[in-house]
Amino acid sequence: MMEIDGIPVKIEGERNLLEVISKTGIKLPVFCYHSDLSIYGACRMCMVEDERGRLMASCSTLPRAGMKIKTNTGRLRKYRKNILEFLLASHCRDCTTCEKSGHCSLQELAAQFGITSIRFPNDKNEPVIDDSSPSIIRDSSKCILCGDCVRECNEIQRVGAIDFAFRGAEATVSTAFKKPIAETLCVNCGQCAAACPTGAIVVRDDTEKVWKMLDDPEVFVTCEIAPAVRVGIGQELGLGTGENAIGRIVSALHRMGFDQVYDTATGADLTVIEEANEFIERIQNGGPLPLFTSCCPAWVQYVEKKYPEFLPYISTCRSPMSMFASVIKDYYKDRLPNGKKKHYHVALMPCTAKKFEAKRGEFKTDEGPYTDDVITTQELIRMIKRSGIMFNEFEPEAIDLPFGTMSGAGIIFGVTGGVTEAVLRRISADNSRNTMAMIELTGVRGMDDVKEAWVPYGDKNLHIAVVSGLSNARAIIKGIQSGELKYDLVEVMACRGGCISGAGQPYISHRHRAKRGESLYRTDRVTPIKRSQDNPLIVSLYASQLKDRSHELLHVDYLQKKD
Repeated sequence: MMEIDGIPVKIEGERNLLEVISKTGIKLPVFCYHSDLSIYGACRMCMVEDERGRLMASCSTLPRAGMKIKTNTGRLRKYRKNILEFLLASHCRDCTTCEKSGHCSLQELAAQFGITSIRFPNDKNEPVIDDSSPSIIRDSSKCILCGDCVRECNEIQRVGAIDFAFRGAEATVSTAFKKPIAETLCVNCGQCAAACPTGAIVVRDDTEKVWKMLDDPEVFVTCEIAPAVRVGIGQELGLGTGENAIGRIVSALHRMGFDQVYDTATGADLTVIEEANEFIERIQNGGPLPLFTSCCPAWVQYVEKKYPEFLPYISTCRSPMSMFASVIKDYYKDRLPNGKKKHYHVALMPCTAKKFEAKRGEFKTDEGPYTDDVITTQELIRMIKRSGIMFNEFEPEAIDLPFGTMSGAGIIFGVTGGVTEAVLRRISADNSRNTMAMIELTGVRGMDDVKEAWVPYGDKNLHIAVVSGLSNARAIIKGIQSGELKYDLVEVMACRGGCISGAGQPYISHRHRAKRGESLYRTDRVTPIKRSQDNPLIVSLYASQLKDRSHELLHVDYLQKKD
């Protein structure tokens, strides 16, 4: 037992004072503390005072029985305000034009502490913009050295594209030898941008290009919506966290001028068919196994840059986005409506790495890319607000024809384990309710970073792993290399929890991500078509447009890079 502001509080295994204090309804200000990352203790905003007047950082102090802690003394308020003033004295103050405006922790705390003037001259560095990446943009003048991006990149993702450089007043977050981020080991996952509390790293905004196409009467604009977007958009637009907003998204896109709107879950159904066929073929022919999934472009880049010897193990299937874009572009090649001279296809994704994927040489023809632009959930939210659309008051609308049918298997692609479950449904003997329930209980569902399952198939027992977070994928690779681990199928998503936690989504803490995942599973439960092969649209596509062309439009060879 200990006291927080005179209130007795029971210690129940919390790892620091900050967690104990939060149980009393007090939210201390923080910059460098992140519940998913290691303790850093650099920003000093979470300082508290004990009964002897000693100051200590609550994030890095262990709770002990008998402690008497004060969180809101005059001394502490002055201390925190001073820190904020020093940060603002060396920080860009063009808040109204900052990408992070309205979602910036520094801006929020400055308002909370009533800072309306700063005693010190603004000696901020001149902006050094790194816009080399197709996914993120870095502005060193907005960095407060909290280290969240560094720890995200090095601890959670184990990519190591950025780190601290120099010391003292010269300290900065940098790439090795100050190279542009695009020339480093960066895999475009964007999780550094998700962790950044200011505008030092933000998701690249491509909406102006999309607006230009929407304003051109000669351009036919189509859009596909990834499964995770529908459960990530609501919290910013007046709906509940995790609420399925697909109908309202379709309605808003139509209002903004998109000619046709489709659901990437249909593309996921194609991926299930092709990936399951490839998996069965490898099992029957003795490998190479394990088969690694290929839906996540950040994971594919991770292997290309760090473990190229594992490229033969990655599925040759394109991601659902790229599969569907190929089909849509091919379908409209000779079917543009009257008055339209150009087809422009936009993918609405929860993922920053999809921006990179769309630009890969493998997904282009002489006529241009299959996916002309990728916009994230965050970008769509800005487009909706700019349009003056009252999102929560819009009546839902249906996905357009001719690609208006999808299965529940395609919808659950947005959450970790969803790809694996969809493949298991594909190779199951029947589609009865009991069989679907048995697959659900194999152990592939849930927010755990690493899950394993044994699944019977014929006379074999298939060993399957489901992994989210690249550091966990690295551990799996190391285990396979050493011979300690052996799997038949490994699903990998770069972002913890899967696409629902993509860096293009509005940020949500890890403990709340399950709400988004459960929303996708609820949608699956009320979707009459459970298996991808039972989707009549998919059957029709294989009998017509994809007949003798499935490999051309749905597969890719990452071993022979063309870009």
